[in-house]
Amino acid sequence: MNESQHHDLEEVLHLSPKEVSTGLALFYVCYVIFDFPSNLIMTRLSPRVWMSRIVIGVGIIGSCMAAMKAAWSLYLLRLLLGIVIAGMWPGMAYYLTLFYPPSRTGKRIGQYFTAAQVSAAVVGLVSAGFQKMDGLGGLVGFQWMFLLYGLVGILVGISLLWWLPDRPLPPGEEPSRIGWHRWIPASKPALTGEDAVIHYHDLTRVYHRQRWGVKDLWRVITDWRVWPLLIMYFGVVGVGIGVQNYATVIIQATNSKLTSIDLSLLTAPIWIMDLIAILLVTPFSDRFHHHRALFFSVPVCIQIAGLLLTTYGGSEANPWPRYGGLLLVGFGLGPTVPITMTWTNEIFQPRHGEVGVAAASALVSGLGNLGSILTTYALFTGWPADSVPGRKQYRKSTLVMVGILCLSILSAFTMTLLLRFVGNRPSAKQVSSGSSTSEGEGVIMDGAAKRELQERGFGRLWWGRRR
Repeated sequence: MNESQHHDLEEVLHLSPKEVSTGLALFYVCYVIFDFPSNLIMTRLSPRVWMSRIVIGVGIIGSCMAAMKAAWSLYLLRLLLGIVIAGMWPGMAYYLTLFYPPSRTGKRIGQYFTAAQVSAAVVGLVSAGFQKMDGLGGLVGFQWMFLLYGLVGILVGISLLWWLPDRPLPPGEEPSRIGWHRWIPASKPALTGEDAVIHYHDLTRVYHRQRWGVKDLWRVITDWRVWPLLIMYFGVVGVGIGVQNYATVIIQATNSKLTSIDLSLLTAPIWIMDLIAILLVTPFSDRFHHHRALFFSVPVCIQIAGLLLTTYGGSEANPWPRYGGLLLVGFGLGPTVPITMTWTNEIFQPRHGEVGVAAASALVSGLGNLGSILTTYALFTGWPADSVPGRKQYRKSTLVMVGILCLSILSAFTMTLLLRFVGNRPSAKQVSSGSSTSEGEGVIMDGAAKRELQERGFGRLWWGRRR
């Protein structure tokens, strides 16, 4: 932003490209460390209050970023941002399982995830306006952006205390108003009347949750099913964050004649393509939820094609095919992260209950963001070999991303085969993800779970057929 006026982040804070990469990566270090405990706290406290706390904290830190003066302040605030935001994304994945069967959360997680795409697109468009504010009130463009976005975040976070419903209660039961609950405003229930009664019978496990302990948590952590999901997430989120953080850098490498405002405007279509793919694919991934690996892998292949086109396509005279490759990457990114989180819910809720969803989603999201550290610190401006200008600049960085995406595809099909031959039976007696309570083989089944067992998606492919 405002590079031509020497008011961009690097020049105002006197940063080297490596220091910028370090600042970006430090966020994910704290995110990886605090994602897991944050999500577990959410299961014990009120999800509504905890998510409100996260948004308010992000708004405060965001506003403070307008006051950055040197590299140390960037590092400190990025570390604090990683701490306060940890748990928001896996927390929402867990939160949705309180209202929907796990196999039906893909569409809803996708709808929630569109906020990230809308935000990325809007930031690209609005940053052009912030650049016009450069110098107003003694602040440069990026300082205005941090300040106003932070203030909006604080206001939204406070409003969530009234706006966001808490976990559903059995019909007729009133929420607790003792202890710290007395100081928190009450929110309206998500369901009332007949809807509340139907939901109570359809998702019994939500209303009869089991208290979990260290042994239950250990069973989740040591469950091998976490690792293929984590590797899937590692690849796609690494590429997504790499493209999000360095979209303008990549676009400028394809066409050095573009201005900073042109670059801001050209980032928006990438995330619009991402949003379109989410809305198109995630409903089908729920409808045919036995084939998550296919709905994950096909978009990943589109990402790979887009990265290769961005690196090797076009010519000096016509760089636009390379920009088209970035649009393909955006489209391919869209459904992959929501599908990974949905598959995590679908596997771990029947197997380990609520603690399974909360812990596994946090592990997948937290440790999977090691991919973000890789792409923000080691690749692009962080990799000296890719710093030499030229038509194939960043070739090695994009090939690394292609490699980790191939690993994600391999993990998705490995998970499918292992589930086919090993299965996903509950690890202990608990309430399943279904509906009207009927008991069999030590597991209480509710109606939603029964329906899921009866569905067959495409009629099942060869690896999923039952004998």
